[in-house]
Amino acid sequence: MFRLTVALCAVVFTGCFFPADRGRVVENRLDGLAADNVKLKAELAETRGKLEDATGQLQAALDQLDRASRTTGANMGVKVDTALQDMAVLRGQIESQQFKMQELEGKLAAQPATNGTATPVEPKKEELKRPDDPKDFLKLADDKVKAGETELGRKLYAEFMKKWPRDEGIGEAHFALGELFFGEQKCREGLYEFGKVIQEHPKTKSAPVAYLRSSECFKQLKMNDEARLALEELVKSHPKSDAAKTAKTKLAELRKGAKK
Repeated sequence: MFRLTVALCAVVFTGCFFPADRGRVVENRLDGLAADNVKLKAELAETRGKLEDATGQLQAALDQLDRASRTTGANMGVKVDTALQDMAVLRGQIESQQFKMQELEGKLAAQPATNGTATPVEPKKEELKRPDDPKDFLKLADDKVKAGETELGRKLYAEFMKKWPRDEGIGEAHFALGELFFGEQKCREGLYEFGKVIQEHPKTKSAPVAYLRSSECFKQLKMNDEARLALEELVKSHPKSDAAKTAKTKLAELRKGAKK
């Protein structure tokens, strides 16, 4: 499990979703609000810069973890633990900057648009009502993905994780995000989500499949040893699952191919 954990951590690029383009902020604002807009935009630009810096530092930490995972000797565990701690801190900084960006952009968007005279404001689309119950919230996210609204579903999963970080459904939310990335052939991002299921939520019902998906992602990344290791860990951790049966078949095929 330790080797699989290191492989999952080393291959991941980031664990956060980066904000997409928010669109243009409404221009021609009231003269009395111009100074506020300039200040808000400056703060937003500064926040974007901090986010980029934190992202660069996270990549450096990932590179360090990758090097540590290839190190042999007594110091390997220490180097890996240090790199993992750095990554956790940096991810927290990134999430904090992302939240601040959303807050600033919300303030900018709320400023009334005018060029000296009142201008019509387009009616806002009705905001999607979020359930108060975590199970209903998670079901809403699942339903949106099934309906083809993947970006909205992705956003809802992220909101769910932030609102109910200790809910029993958190593992399923990570798995669902991993499946979205897997479908988009974004294996590094998918491995992060599947890794969260395997390492932190091993009892969630999708955990066995998370091992299978991790194996497939490793294989696509030409990491064949890690792909085999994920299958072996699946058989060991969830021997009675349907996914384990699939894993046994795949392992048998690998052994057969190795003999040729």
